[in-house]
Amino acid sequence: MASKALQRVRLMGEHLPADHRLARVYRFGAALMGLLLIGFGVTGFWVRVAFFDTHGREIAGLSSNGLLSAVSVVVGLVLVAGGVVGGNAASTTNMVVGALFIVSGFVNLAVMETSLNLLAFRMPNVIFSWLVGLLILMFGMYGRVTGGLPHDNPYWRSRHPEQAAREDEARRHGPGRGELPGGGG
Repeated sequence: MASKALQRVRLMGEHLPADHRLARVYRFGAALMGLLLIGFGVTGFWVRVAFFDTHGREIAGLSSNGLLSAVSVVVGLVLVAGGVVGGNAASTTNMVVGALFIVSGFVNLAVMETSLNLLAFRMPNVIFSWLVGLLILMFGMYGRVTGGLPHDNPYWRSRHPEQAAREDEARRHGPGRGELPGGGG
């Protein structure tokens, strides 16, 4: 069962052409959010926040310390790299990073006001982590995960290969020769 799922993931990577319009959404989302995080991290270094200070210093309305600045720069670089590569790599990077942001929000909410608060999180950081996580996740899932994908979507085609083949065959026969599903043709 697991090998079939891995095979499907590999096949889905082959179905997204490099110039497909979905790739632009994945690239834009990864690069935009990556640059935002890099900017936050560099600002933390610039104002010289203490590296392991559990109380942090306010930067752009969020609490930060040197460790959070470093993590922000690294995660930002990962997102920008995903944006440069594009395609499924950017989409998958966005989904993984988005999910990690959401989990981070919950973990840091649990350790807030304790000595384990190594990233100096306060409530605005938690809310930011959840919102940015959802936004990054949305950029990664856009056009990949929904019940109403258009039939030219590469992810729909990989999930419905028989119907996609029938539609391709109907298109090859031209208008009036083959009826497309849904009344087109």
